[in-house]
Amino acid sequence: MADEEPDNDAPLADEQPEGEAAASSEDSEPQAAAASEQEQAEGSEEPEAEPAGEEAPEQEPESEARDAAADAAGQAADEPRAEDAAGAEDAAAEAPAEDAAAEGGAAPGEDAAAGAGAARAGEQEEELSPKQRRRRTRSQHSGEGKPQRSPEERQAERVAGRRAKAVRRRARRLQERSKAKAAEKAPASPLAPVHAPVQGARKVRLGVVISDKASKTITVRIDVARRHRRYEKIVRSSSTLHAHDENDDARIGDVVRVVESRPLSRSKRWRLVDVVERAQ
Repeated sequence: MADEEPDNDAPLADEQPEGEAAASSEDSEPQAAAASEQEQAEGSEEPEAEPAGEEAPEQEPESEARDAAADAAGQAADEPRAEDAAGAEDAAAEAPAEDAAAEGGAAPGEDAAAGAGAARAGEQEEELSPKQRRRRTRSQHSGEGKPQRSPEERQAERVAGRRAKAVRRRARRLQERSKAKAAEKAPASPLAPVHAPVQGARKVRLGVVISDKASKTITVRIDVARRHRRYEKIVRSSSTLHAHDENDDARIGDVVRVVESRPLSRSKRWRLVDVVERAQ
């Protein structure tokens, strides 16, 4: 059995790469020296069996070399990744700084423009009447309807709206009452007349009494003579009127003076002043 083990291990030594074979040969030299010393000390007669038993440790350096190579390759692969990650972090840190600088540079201009726009919008709202503002609000409505509600929710909304209206109505009425009370307490200043009272000149006529049959009433004929505007001819006309004679002083044929007065009856609008000339 000691003679067959070197034959089984021989192909493994041939299959190894050149670099690994060189490394194994370097490691086997001190081991061979140590084995020869041990053989001399013990005086054993089997020099070929011991190297066969010592080939197992030769495989451990090979696995260690493979592990070391794999670790080196992993470290080499991780180093670029770490460098890329560090570069990405630096770029990300620089990008916010640049954005902040750009925003800081553009912020004053944007704030000024926003302030000017808000000022213009406020001036336009002040110029608009309440009706125009309501119309503009309705025109800006997106058209989205309210979510579907149950009858109980609608009733609750109606009740809340009525209560709010009642509160506003009560406040308005209280304000109106307080204003009315304040107006009652303050003395009312007399209003200046639009026109000063003027005593108009009453009309006066001279005429001849043609009837005195009625009680306290006389009928007077008024004769008028004037020139025609176109033909310049004297045009004579007459009219009768009823005048009030309180003492029944006038008689038929008397020349009397009458003056207009308030309505004294259905037909009397004149009153006797005096008798100018008595009838003969």
